Amino acid sequence: MRILLALFSAGALVACGADGEPVQPQVNSTVTLSSSGVHAGTNLGLRQGPFAVSLGLGL
Repeated sequence: MRILLALFSAGALVACGADGEPVQPQVNSTVTLSSSGVHAGTNLGLRQGPFAVSLGLGL
């Protein structure tokens, strides 16, 4: 849990423009239909130079 909070805090710091212009987050969502049901996934990411932070959730 601490690692997630640290990553989220670092992502928020990068996104707020602490070191320049604000960074737009990238959001990718997928919905898959198969014989076993419906599956959904979402990925939220921030990229600033060589650094990238990503958080994904799949249901």
